Amino acid sequence: MRVLPPLLLAIGLIVSAVAVSVPAPVRADGEKAGVFDYYVMALSWSPNWCRLEGDSRGSPQCDEREDFGWTLHGLWPQFHRGWPAFCPTTAAQPTRRMTEEMSDIMGTSGLAWYQWKKHGVCSGLTAPAYYDTSRRAYDSIRRPQAFRKLANTVKLPATLIEQAFLEANPGMTRDMLTVTCREGYIQEVRVCLSKELTPVPCGADTIRDCTLKDALFDPVR
Repeated sequence: MRVLPPLLLAIGLIVSAVAVSVPAPVRADGEKAGVFDYYVMALSWSPNWCRLEGDSRGSPQCDEREDFGWTLHGLWPQFHRGWPAFCPTTAAQPTRRMTEEMSDIMGTSGLAWYQWKKHGVCSGLTAPAYYDTSRRAYDSIRRPQAFRKLANTVKLPATLIEQAFLEANPGMTRDMLTVTCREGYIQEVRVCLSKELTPVPCGADTIRDCTLKDALFDPVR
């Protein structure tokens, strides 16, 4: 393990510490499908997820032959206060083919299925439309490529991840995304999007900035 290498220093990121105090989030099960304020798109750094959880599960996403970087954890309907989940819906369940087709950006078909079951049903969309919207959301945000070039595990501040996304996506501001940590590792970047998939300011529930001075970041496998 080593500290931030010249590669990342060279991209000229400005690091700033941000401390945010927020109220406890509220989940609302059984809400009406299609009624929400905006989306949260969660992007997970796959190597860190594999270290913390995926390896012990034997997830195919973590196979040494894979080279996942930023994967789509999910596209979540969100309220300005709280979020809906497990909404009643008359929409047909996704087919196995639909979920398998999402594994190229989500890592596994199982995750694609679960995201529909918990969040997709609250979008008011059919399963095909929800997956299409999820893919378009994923494609709409540029993911910094510099982190894919790391050769070793490094320690870095979450604000560096945030700044890299801001520089890769002109027009996006700090209040439109947040970086989370788990067990000392960078976990996710969460980007807030309108129903039309343009970046928008996040609600207080969404802001869960990592407050660690430095967090671990594994290289692509």
